[in-house]
Amino acid sequence: MVCDVCFKHCKLDDKQTGVCFARAGAYDGSGDAGTVPVNYGHVTSIALDPIEKKPLYHFHPGSNILSVGSYGCNLKCPFCQNVSISLADNYTIRLPEYEYVSPQKLCELAKEYIKYGNIGAAFTYNEPLVCFEYVRDTSRLLKEEGLCSVVVTNGSVMPWVIDEAGPFIDAMNIDLKSFSSAYYKDVLKGDLDTTMECIKAALSYCHVELTTLIIPDENDSIEEMEEITAWIAGLEREYAKNIPFHISRFFPRSSYADRKPTDLKVMQKLYETACKRLKYVYLGNC
Repeated sequence: MVCDVCFKHCKLDDKQTGVCFARAGAYDGSGDAGTVPVNYGHVTSIALDPIEKKPLYHFHPGSNILSVGSYGCNLKCPFCQNVSISLADNYTIRLPEYEYVSPQKLCELAKEYIKYGNIGAAFTYNEPLVCFEYVRDTSRLLKEEGLCSVVVTNGSVMPWVIDEAGPFIDAMNIDLKSFSSAYYKDVLKGDLDTTMECIKAALSYCHVELTTLIIPDENDSIEEMEEITAWIAGLEREYAKNIPFHISRFFPRSSYADRKPTDLKVMQKLYETACKRLKYVYLGNC
């Protein structure tokens, strides 16, 4: 059977997991084949975070949000800061510790934290949309309670996944990691076109902010920043909405632990370049 949740289209046997380690092949009683999430409700991380940490600067600023993560990711970014949960099986062949939290339980937890300024739940830390079913089911319950749902994603799923969860999501921060198809393919094991289409799909449903992590000597050129911001500016005109853009400074992580942080002068030049086309640009980790 073939998994159609993301661009990788993993071919899976029954109970075999794909490259994300979060979805497995499954046959039902009639012999029909499909895939199911094996990490549904498996929460590895939970914290009450400022909404700005997602980062979302134009969505309920000053509020907090209950942030939850599971395990698994369909990209293999060598600089991942959450490698212990996003790529857990890639190296250890074992899953991180988790606790099962049903959509109903997570909704109740979110309600309990309203007194601390909580506005809902954010699905983050790993790649949440490889288990879009949990995001969709929980977000539906949150909406019924008047609470918000936020998704922090690499944007590497097929547009129909956004259509499944989108009606219940209030805001998304999507990583636009580069504007080079070769970089996406060779370094991230991703697909730029898929991410671009995912961003467009998300814009049809909710508030969207974008983030680009600037890696020294990889995606830090003025020319690439001009290409990225020209595309974002085009989306702003097409969808008649502002798209806040976060330019984030890299610090050594994971397989890139021996690298140097992004030079602050480079960050400033990229910021100035982005501001030529976009109204809302923010520097992160500076």
